[in-house]
Amino acid sequence: MADSVYKVIELIGTSKESWEKAATTAVERAGQSLRDLRVAEVVKLDMQLDDEGKVEAYRAKLKVSFKFED
Repeated sequence: MADSVYKVIELIGTSKESWEKAATTAVERAGQSLRDLRVAEVVKLDMQLDDEGKVEAYRAKLKVSFKFED
């Protein structure tokens, strides 16, 4: 295996359905503009609430790495 360098970025995905969908949305969207995604690590899960305290959206904060190209 050759030496490699990876960059790590932070993303926040949202979904009205679930945390899993929020994380998936973030990774799929990143994959549209970044190539060679390697690892996605869920760092934090939280929820956005409305004025009545009801869940409006699930949010997943992720660290995603991708390989630098030569």
